[in-house]
Amino acid sequence: MKFSCEIIIDAPIDHVAKVFLNPDSLKHFQDGFISKQLIFGTEGKVGATSKLVYKNLELKETILLNNLPTKFKGLYEHKHMTNTMTVLFNAISSHKTQYISQIEYTKFNGLLIKLMASLFPGMFRKQVYKWMKQFKSYVESLEV
Repeated sequence: MKFSCEIIIDAPIDHVAKVFLNPDSLKHFQDGFISKQLIFGTEGKVGATSKLVYKNLELKETILLNNLPTKFKGLYEHKHMTNTMTVLFNAISSHKTQYISQIEYTKFNGLLIKLMASLFPGMFRKQVYKWMKQFKSYVESLEV
C-alpha cells in the first residue's frame, strides 16, 4: 500500500527541517510519543537505528537517507507492519515550505492488520495527515 500527503508550512525550509530532525520535537506533534532511544550509529545520520516508544507501541527506525533540508527517508519496523517514509521539503518562498510525506507499507504481519489495511486503507493516511497538521502547527508556533 502506497500513499502520499502534502501540507504547506508557514516557515523557512531550514527551520522546518531542523524541527523535523530534532527528536525532542516528536512529543509536540506525535500523539502518545514517549521517547526515542538511539540503538546504533550516530543520531540523524544514515544507518542510525533508534527505538521509538509510544504509549501503545514501539517502532524501530532506521535512517536510509538524510539529505535535509530537502529529503529524508526512514524504514519503520513494528511487529505487525513494516513501512518506509520519504519526506520531501520544498521551499515555496523564503517563509513557506511544502511538506510531502510518501508512505509505502511493504509488509503486514497478522490477519487483523491485513484486514484493516485492505478494508480501511484511509485510516493509515488519516493518521499520517493528522501528525503532519500537528507538525505544521508546532513549527508555526515556534519563533524562527
